[in-house]
Amino acid sequence: MDIKLRLKILSFLEFFIWGSYLTSLGTYMFVSLKFSGPEIGSIFTTLGISSLFMPALIGIIADKYVNSEKLLAVIHSISALFLIWASTVQDSSMMFWIMLLVAMFYMPTIALVNSISYNLLNRNNLDVIKDFPAIRVWGTIGFIVAMWVVDLLGWIVSKNQFYVGAFSGFLMAIFSFFLPACPPAKSAGQKSWVSILGLDAFVLMKQPKMLIFFVFSMLLGAALQITNMLGQDFLGDFGKIDQYKDAFAVQHTGILMSISQISETVFILVIPFFLIRYGIKKVMLLSMIAWVLRFGLFAFGNPGNGLILLILSMVIYGFAFDFFNISGSLFVEKETDDKIRSSAQGLFMMMTNGFGSIIGALACGYIVEINTVDGTKDWYSIWMTFAAYALILAVTFPFVFKYKHDPASMGKIAH
Repeated sequence: MDIKLRLKILSFLEFFIWGSYLTSLGTYMFVSLKFSGPEIGSIFTTLGISSLFMPALIGIIADKYVNSEKLLAVIHSISALFLIWASTVQDSSMMFWIMLLVAMFYMPTIALVNSISYNLLNRNNLDVIKDFPAIRVWGTIGFIVAMWVVDLLGWIVSKNQFYVGAFSGFLMAIFSFFLPACPPAKSAGQKSWVSILGLDAFVLMKQPKMLIFFVFSMLLGAALQITNMLGQDFLGDFGKIDQYKDAFAVQHTGILMSISQISETVFILVIPFFLIRYGIKKVMLLSMIAWVLRFGLFAFGNPGNGLILLILSMVIYGFAFDFFNISGSLFVEKETDDKIRSSAQGLFMMMTNGFGSIIGALACGYIVEINTVDGTKDWYSIWMTFAAYALILAVTFPFVFKYKHDPASMGKIAH
C-alpha cells in the first residue's frame, strides 16, 4: 500500500476516535447522567491536565526506547479499554478519573501520529511541507464523519458513543502494528543526563525564537479552548429569545458548529502555499487576526439577520486553527533534529493542548462569570473581550518573534 495512503488512513482513524465522543460527551453527561455544569466543566479539564505531561513523556519514550508505531498501538488499546469502562460510569467523580485516564493515553497519540508521519515521509524522500497537509486533512474528515455517525444513529445522549470510540481505537491499534517500523533514534558517544532522561526537546527553549514560538502557541491554544467550550452554549442561549428559538442555528447547533471542521479541510490544503511563500511568522500572524474575526463575528452575529456572521465565524475558524496548529507542528519539525522529533512534537502539544487549554478554561470561567447577571450572559461583552485578547497577541507577536523566512529552507524537510 502506498505510504501516503497508509498515513491518510492513520490520520482518519486518529481523529475519528476523538470525534466519536468529544463533541457529544457534554450532552450525554448533562441529559443522560444529569451531571451539573461545574461537574461537566471539571471533566473537560482532563484534556488539558493530561496534555501537560503525557505527550512529552510518550514522546521521550518513542525517541529513546520503543518503536513509535508499536507504542501508538499499545496506548490506543489502553485508551479504548478506558472508554469501555467510561460507558459503565454513573458518578461524576468517577467519570472525571476515568476520562482523565482516557485522555492520558489518547492525547499523546496526536503528536505521535504527526511524528510517525514526518518520519515516514522523510524516509520515502517526500516533501513534508507539501504532502503532510493533504494527509492531515483526512484527520479532520474522520472527526466530521464520527460526529455525523453518532448523530445520525441517535447516540449523542447514549453511552454507545464510547463503544464507537473504543472499537475504532482497537482498529487503530491493529492498523498501527502493520505500519513500517519507526525505531528510536540511535546516538553515538556518551550521553548526558539531559539526553538519558529524554529532556533534549526542552533545550529548544534556550533558543529565543523557539521560546517565543512556544509561548505564543500556548496563548493561541487558550483561544482554541475558549471557542470549543463556549460555542454551543452561546448558540443555545438564543433559544431563550422568542425571536430566535425556532431558528435553524438554534435547533441544529451541532450542524452549524460542524462548519468549523469542514472549513479546516479546505484551509489545511493551502498551508503549503502560505508556509513556503510567507513563512511561519506571517502565517501565525494571519492566524491571530483570524481569531480576532472569529470572536468579533460571534459578538455581532445572531440566528436571524446575523446568521451570515455566524457562518463566516465558523469558516474563519478553519483558517485560525490550521494556520497555527498544523503550521506550528510543521515548524517544530523543521527546526528540530530527528533524534528528538517525537519529544519536540510532544512539547508543542503540551504547550497548546496542555497549558493553553487550562489557561483558556480558566479564562472562560472568569470572563463568563463577570459578564453574567441574574443568569443571563452578556455574550457581546464576552466575545469582544476575547477578540481584544487575540488582537493584543496579533499586535505583539511581530515585534517579539524574531525569525527571518528563507523560502528555500521550506522545501523538503530532511534531517
